[in-house]
Amino acid sequence: MTDIYLYNTLAREKQKFVPIDPKNVRMYVCGPTVWDYAHIGNARPVVVFDMLFRLLRHEYGDDHVTYARNFTDIDDKIMKRADDEGVSIRTITNRYAKAYVEDMATLGAMTPTIQPKATEHIPEMIRMMQTLIERGHAYEAEGHVMFNVPSMENYGRLSRHSRDELVAGARVDVAPFKRDPADFVLWKPSSEEQVGWNSPWGRGRPGWHLECSCMIEKHLGETIDIHAGGQDLIFPHHENEIAQSECTHGKQFVNYWMHNGYLTVDGEKMSKSLGNFHTVHDLIAEHPGEAIRLSLLTAHYRQPVDFSLESMREQKRRLDRWYRLTDGVVAAADVPTSVIEALKDDLNTPKAIAALDALATPETAADLKAGAQFMGLLAVGATTWFQGEAPEGISVADIEAKIAERLDARKNKDFAASDRIRDELLAMGILLEDGASGTTWRKAD
Repeated sequence: MTDIYLYNTLAREKQKFVPIDPKNVRMYVCGPTVWDYAHIGNARPVVVFDMLFRLLRHEYGDDHVTYARNFTDIDDKIMKRADDEGVSIRTITNRYAKAYVEDMATLGAMTPTIQPKATEHIPEMIRMMQTLIERGHAYEAEGHVMFNVPSMENYGRLSRHSRDELVAGARVDVAPFKRDPADFVLWKPSSEEQVGWNSPWGRGRPGWHLECSCMIEKHLGETIDIHAGGQDLIFPHHENEIAQSECTHGKQFVNYWMHNGYLTVDGEKMSKSLGNFHTVHDLIAEHPGEAIRLSLLTAHYRQPVDFSLESMREQKRRLDRWYRLTDGVVAAADVPTSVIEALKDDLNTPKAIAALDALATPETAADLKAGAQFMGLLAVGATTWFQGEAPEGISVADIEAKIAERLDARKNKDFAASDRIRDELLAMGILLEDGASGTTWRKAD
């Protein structure tokens, strides 16, 4: 059995993965701020690190991997959305958390072991801030609690930013009460109109960075195996998590830091102004979740990935081939070694996909199915894949009735009527396919 190797952002190199406890491998991935539907860029870390979750379960056992992915359910964007709609914050967060779970499941993502919410961890946050203040790593100022960055000698080692870069990043939130320009917020005051909780420093709400540190501490422990997320989170979010947790506990916070690369759309940064902004919620209304998933796995997770509707259609065609080959085939008992070995090499999903393509033959269809299913693909039967839901304006029962009517016409050698029925269905987006086992239908491409 070969070892798993992962690229550790902290070390800037690929390293052999050695868990703290093989019977409880612990992994945390930063989840969404639930104020709107997730966009396709938000989906990349979900799909990528779902592959890691699957690999770890394969290696250490389903019951020996604990995967936590959080919900940030208190944030200024959430508060504004609630104010704009005239509803409670919980109404907003429940709505979009539910949509997120459903949308990511459609992309084939397994449910994490734990899905903690920030607002359920206020007591833990208060305790961590009290400890940081006692140890000289934080201070109270005008109802805020600030982290004292100069108190930590090796602050910045994850991002490797210079002092000037750290200060520049911190100045997004300029405040006269900061002792140092790089200091960041742990707790901020809330007005009477704003959501808030009582604390020793007055009524307020937590800073974003603090939330993840406390959820990890409660559910996974003081030191964990893997912490992952998008490349954009390296600084300041993950840098600040390290500062909070290590200054609280006096020990290493995370052994392996993993970050996925950026996503572009048609070669450009995704933005609403460019008209290339795609939410997962909208995409899955018109495209199979597996095609979206496969599109996100075609590039190595640490590299940029360029998403386009055409690339997604290309992956749909690849899946069509795989589904046809594996129709009626029982998956092999074991995942092909070529797939597992590719994934053990720092989640090399392009290599794993190439391995699946190499297995796309009638002789190795059982291995193809086993490998693809391990990667969250070929999860439905071929009939379901090709048919899906009937297009608007016609029901499955209507389609089956038309097929029966066409069969009668063919038996009576009324080929003109047979062709007419076929053409009527094609005009409605239904393609008929005649084979040795009879006539089947699917949505026309």
